[in-house]
Amino acid sequence: MIFCWSSYFLEAFPRLGSDRIPAVSAPLFSLAHLTLIDCSVPELIYIAARSGYDAVSPRLIPMHIPGEFACPPEDRAGVRAMKTALDVTGIKVLDIELARITEECDPPAFEPAFELGAEIGAKHMIMSAWTQDRHDRSFLIDCYAETCELAQGFGLTVDLEFPSFSRLRTLDEVLDIVRAADQPNSGILVDTLYVHLSRVDLGELLHVPAELLHFLHVSDALPGIADTREGMIQLARDARLYPGEGCIDFAGVIERMPPVYYSIELPNQSRVRELGYEEHARRCLQHARAVFGEAQSRRLPSLPVADLAGASATPPPALNQEPLHA
Repeated sequence: MIFCWSSYFLEAFPRLGSDRIPAVSAPLFSLAHLTLIDCSVPELIYIAARSGYDAVSPRLIPMHIPGEFACPPEDRAGVRAMKTALDVTGIKVLDIELARITEECDPPAFEPAFELGAEIGAKHMIMSAWTQDRHDRSFLIDCYAETCELAQGFGLTVDLEFPSFSRLRTLDEVLDIVRAADQPNSGILVDTLYVHLSRVDLGELLHVPAELLHFLHVSDALPGIADTREGMIQLARDARLYPGEGCIDFAGVIERMPPVYYSIELPNQSRVRELGYEEHARRCLQHARAVFGEAQSRRLPSLPVADLAGASATPPPALNQEPLHA
């Protein structure tokens, strides 16, 4: 399928007007908590600041996995320390995690995390689905829609992710749920690792409305794809690679996304043991900046990207690039 740049431009432009077309002049880089999951959130913030990041993505809702060091809202001492670290460093908060749809999902239970996220300036909440029934589409839609409705009161989008070993394993599956829920603060989180593991054709990114794509999870992987769920989980939680060490086409992904911010989610315990927390975080960022280079979006975003960094929007680049192919 051939993507027609002119038709996409004509569709989006009348809704916005030229004065509302955004561009991200300097990409913001956030350090995702899973990269250093056994660090406390204050430690994560201080490491991010010393390593050159602009923001962090803390885990406020625990998953209760081994080694996890989350900061739930009821941990008052941890919350105070987190807020102090943010104040001292000037580091921003891009997103918070992780709201999960399980069989016992109760969206109102997420509200304390929404409230805390809003207090610390977060713009997005990550959500993923972990039910076992492959025929529970209506349940997923209801849980996701209710979560969006609750999060909207706190100024948060709810960005549905598709881990390749979860209930929703493909870009098409999360797009179906998000469209059916039809919420104004909905979103889809693209993770470059899951693009690889789920064998997503990069052209599929062009089928996702730009207003649903807010930020990108970044890590690399070797060409081979694990053939078991356990193998995928081990890779995703413990053995991701620095950008440029594997096979992922970052330029191809970035070109097919609207202008977004980058959250580096790159857990690799062997690298942490070898280098330490801070040097691992620093190398994640160094590799990302080097590999991304001058890559930039080649599609027109439909809505402004939240200006987390405080930079004003600048005019879009000239629309003289060759059309992308789906």
